[in-house]
Amino acid sequence: MPQQKNLLSTIALISGPLLAILLGSLPSPDAAHPHLMLMAGITIWIALWWLTEVIHIAVTSLIPFVILPICGISDIKVVAAQYMDPVLFLFIGGFFLAFAIEHWGLHKRIALKILSVTGRNASMLLLGVMLTAWIISMWISNTATVMMLLSAVLAVIYQIDHHIDNKTHHRKLASALMIGLAYAATIGGMATLVGTPTNMIFYRAYMDAYPTAGDLTFLSWFKIGFPVSALLFLATWMTLRSRIPKKELQGVFEVGVFKEGYKNLGKISPDEKRVGLIFILTAVLWFTRADIPLGTFTIKGWSKLFSNASQIQDSTIAIFMAILLFIIPSKTMPGKKLLEWKETSKLPYDIILLFGSGFALAKGFEDSGLSNYLAAQLQILQGVNPIWIILMVCVLVTVISEFASNVASIQLVLPILVSLQQAMHLPPLLLMIPATLAASLGFMMPIATAGNTIVFSSGHIKTKEMAVAGFVANLTGIVLITLICYMAFA
Repeated sequence: MPQQKNLLSTIALISGPLLAILLGSLPSPDAAHPHLMLMAGITIWIALWWLTEVIHIAVTSLIPFVILPICGISDIKVVAAQYMDPVLFLFIGGFFLAFAIEHWGLHKRIALKILSVTGRNASMLLLGVMLTAWIISMWISNTATVMMLLSAVLAVIYQIDHHIDNKTHHRKLASALMIGLAYAATIGGMATLVGTPTNMIFYRAYMDAYPTAGDLTFLSWFKIGFPVSALLFLATWMTLRSRIPKKELQGVFEVGVFKEGYKNLGKISPDEKRVGLIFILTAVLWFTRADIPLGTFTIKGWSKLFSNASQIQDSTIAIFMAILLFIIPSKTMPGKKLLEWKETSKLPYDIILLFGSGFALAKGFEDSGLSNYLAAQLQILQGVNPIWIILMVCVLVTVISEFASNVASIQLVLPILVSLQQAMHLPPLLLMIPATLAASLGFMMPIATAGNTIVFSSGHIKTKEMAVAGFVANLTGIVLITLICYMAFA
């Protein structure tokens, strides 16, 4: 088996650049854009290495920085700028805030408080685990959320094991809790613009393709992302809940694990309060930066207080609040700040590079003329009802995301969707938001998301169980995204 895997890796390693060379040697179908086929070949090369992960995904992400200038497709200064886009600072600022929350244990307090209220029976325990992961993952990395709650949920499973004679019932409950933890973290990330990297990649791609639209803000995303996320969360909880033998587990949950854990935390510390206040203030500033239309009445966004309102973005807020964390002193640890630089060593630089490479590829699409060429070819879809196109896009992106990085999937799809929208004269958000949301629907495979992999490694889940539950979640998500986005934008 290892030899077969090595052979496939070698084939993928060689095939990528070889395909780029072969396609690049073909004559361009558009004489005005001689690099059109070469750009297509480079995209296929990078896509193949991303999907197979023949080398680390971050290393593959550096290829556009080198190859686009060498091939004369894009200027090196233009390509380099893509790797330090303002959206990346939104991502970085969000992570700094998450690091501070984790450092002072505020996330544990929130989690244990919710679980101490909901953990009364099997169904409510599942709801508590999922609700905690769902809420936290709206603001903190989905992977970090699962890692943070994993030990607590495993401890609960261990405690309950002593109170259940029927091991089959215990295993079913453990499986549901683990799957619910991973799925809820993924679903929560769909709700906010900073909830998952795929959302921020879309944000940048949209702002780049439609710089004058002015209709995409933290609040406008929330109006779509939150309903999809909330309904999918509820449907997933009900699906997993139906698999738990609830009657046989009555009376098992009087163990007070969560209440005792919350009590052991003691009173909330001044530093937890300060970090919590900054977290709440950041969210409020994100929601209220732009105007909030309420029917015939509009609440003016605070950015309008500045003459250069258009230059103030969500990333501005994220970095400003992050800087405050490095300035505000700790009360419980004199001489320290709420956030120390050493805490930032956990910053996922591989994802930052993946961001940049996707932006660079999108720029290459534009500079090479590939975007316009694709738009012309997609004219054949004129007249097709947009709801079927949305459905097709959601299914395609979901399937890709089961086997590849969600971030890599959306990076590859968005440039094509921009061309499709322009060719069919569709509202810009009609396809890009559904595709972005669908990129988070990797529920079936243990390798589909980091959260899935983490809970699967616990040994409490069978592959078939995740596949069945994931298929239902994927199908529900596709239907919800298609209907909600069609009604919102068509």
